[in-house]
Amino acid sequence: MNLPDTIIHRLLDRMAESSFSFALYRLPWTDEPTLVLQEAGEPEVFVTPRELNGKRGFVMAPFEANDTHPAFLIRADRTASDWEKIEEILAPYVETYRIGEWPATTDGCSDMSWEKVDGVTEKASYFLAFHRFITPLQQREFHKLVLSRSTTCDLPDGFSPLSAFIRACNSYPRMMVSLCHTPLTGTWIGSTPEIILSGHERQWSTVALAGTMPMEGDGLPDEWSKKNREEQAFVAEYIRRILKKRAGKIDEKGPYTARAGGLVHLKTDFRFNLKDALHLGDLLEELHPTPAVCGLPKQEAYDFILQNEGYDRRYYSGIIGWLDPEGDTHLYVNLRCMELHQHEATLYAGGGILPTSTAETEWEETNEKMKTMKRLLEA
Repeated sequence: MNLPDTIIHRLLDRMAESSFSFALYRLPWTDEPTLVLQEAGEPEVFVTPRELNGKRGFVMAPFEANDTHPAFLIRADRTASDWEKIEEILAPYVETYRIGEWPATTDGCSDMSWEKVDGVTEKASYFLAFHRFITPLQQREFHKLVLSRSTTCDLPDGFSPLSAFIRACNSYPRMMVSLCHTPLTGTWIGSTPEIILSGHERQWSTVALAGTMPMEGDGLPDEWSKKNREEQAFVAEYIRRILKKRAGKIDEKGPYTARAGGLVHLKTDFRFNLKDALHLGDLLEELHPTPAVCGLPKQEAYDFILQNEGYDRRYYSGIIGWLDPEGDTHLYVNLRCMELHQHEATLYAGGGILPTSTAETEWEETNEKMKTMKRLLEA
């Protein structure tokens, strides 16, 4: 993907620290960005996905919605795809909203292993959380739990959110890439491989995505551990049960190995029919959060994570994407993402924990997943 005109590039960077609400996204295997711009006012806030029934706009929902980081819908006052049409929409703002450089910052990402959290290293904090998670798993209170963490990196000098977005588009063609900003949430950049709900009219799809391994050169590994296969099976079975209640004619493909950046996952595709696209929120209510980012049993795992994970996931592992019940919908799980601050970025990653998991292996998996965003800061 090429860069837009320099003036528009700078304008989008400045809008990423403004009172505007907008989202710029690119779907997998395309080279065309789409801008959703709300020209005035704050985004519409909602509490549960069910409130999205019949709504149209760009959705960003957190793992847990609350007063600090609510779920919201950016109203689509103006939308455009490809840079030429995006530039037409933004042209009136060039003079009225003065353009400046993104604030200069300090050095690049520091070593993830030794950042401090409340006086202890991130790694030590993660290992303590892992112990809290593995104990009830080994006692068979849960089938699966997902443990995540965050790390903070300094932004490089002259960092440009739009340049990072374009770099992600060029580096990760298989993923949905997004740059989203509102006054309520600040600015987020993400690159996610996991569809939660996509389709139009009666034809819809979702995926079960779980299990993680690094790429082995240019080839896809095909030998998956028992832990990875069990983790993927839990997610697939959960989605299968929901669709049997709400959908007609379900076609299933997988599990198979699918690449996402420098990692591979086990993936199962589900294609199905829906009678009523005006009630997509009801289906999202049951799908979110999926066991891929939460655990099983779902409600008990969700409550356990909120009480024991030790930090706030915010919009990581929530829902992000375009919703249109009368057109095309493309909603994803917000994985491989980072939250931008004036001088820093907070990166997020997690992984499924089973009774056979080990702390060191899971820690390394989160490091590998964080590299997806970290590379955008180092380039």
